[in-house]
Amino acid sequence: MIKRFKEDIKAVFERDPAVRSVFEVVLCYPGFHAMIFYRIAHFCWENDFKLLGRFISHLGRFFSGIEIHPGAKIGPGFFVDHGMGVVIGETAEIGTNCTLYHGVTLGGTSWAKEKRHPTLGDNVVIGSGAKILGPFKVGDNAKIGSNSVVVKEVPDNSTVVGIPGRVVISDGDKVEQERNDLEHSNLPDPVAKAFSCLFDQVRHLEERVKNLTSEQERLHAALDEKRTKGA
Repeated sequence: MIKRFKEDIKAVFERDPAVRSVFEVVLCYPGFHAMIFYRIAHFCWENDFKLLGRFISHLGRFFSGIEIHPGAKIGPGFFVDHGMGVVIGETAEIGTNCTLYHGVTLGGTSWAKEKRHPTLGDNVVIGSGAKILGPFKVGDNAKIGSNSVVVKEVPDNSTVVGIPGRVVISDGDKVEQERNDLEHSNLPDPVAKAFSCLFDQVRHLEERVKNLTSEQERLHAALDEKRTKGA
């Protein structure tokens, strides 16, 4: 357990440029505090002290704002940045060197007593507010954009954004729109895309109205000419 705590501290130094010292991590990082409670709670859970494990987990939630079920399986090098509002379900599994930002949910979609939470591979990065829902795998080196809702399996080396989540980069190749790492300003904008489609339809309708108006004027002119000749 001490070895895991050292790995947790190392992960903070590797992934947070704001950190200054080990004492700062120990005293001021809720993600590290949550992992202390989780490691103890998980030990109790694995040794059939399940109520005690849940209680320690509840204390961890109270002090850190991060809820990690003691039954979850978390590998070394796990890092939660800021962390408030993070929820990790009972059957979730997390690989090595994974990073979660605040507001992330690893949730389930079933009430059955079975595997119902996601499995994260190694080196996965999940942006703030993202929801990963269901018993599928998020592949190694995957990146999930902020506020995405992912409900199906994510391939290795992929970047997923949107609601519902869709792959936009796979193995370094653009699938829909280019997006580098977690640069939020480069995320595809589905609202802007919807407005663009509406503008295209409006332009099409305007063109049809213009053509119909021209045809109507031509028919009126022909009718007036016919009446004049008849008179």
